[in-house]
Amino acid sequence: METGSSKSIAIEFVKAINGHNVEDIVNLMTEDHVFIDGYGNTSYGKNVIKEGWKGYFELFPDYNIEITDIVENDAMIGLFGFVNATYKNIKDESNSNFWRIPASWKALVENKKIKHWQVYCDYSKLFKIIDKNK
Repeated sequence: METGSSKSIAIEFVKAINGHNVEDIVNLMTEDHVFIDGYGNTSYGKNVIKEGWKGYFELFPDYNIEITDIVENDAMIGLFGFVNATYKNIKDESNSNFWRIPASWKALVENKKIKHWQVYCDYSKLFKIIDKNK
């Protein structure tokens, strides 16, 4: 894989997310970065999204993206696989606070940075876990 290619930038972004390294995540984003979650909620700009990642890692300290397949079309990358985490790292015997669901991501790369990151997945299991822990 070519260093600096759109595909390698998307993979580095996933590695930064899996490492929970908010500074690395932010350094890989354009200033006008757009984040779209699985429900279509949209956030704009590095600073807003930086705070979003910090909060998300507080809720899911072991959040992890597993990539099984990648499709590349110039600056647009499609990533496919699974996402998993444990809500607030609360562990119990039945592992009822852990979730693992199929997911995919769309990344648009501009000037070797992620301009657009969109998640496609069904969060319903995740919200049930959050509700039961209130």
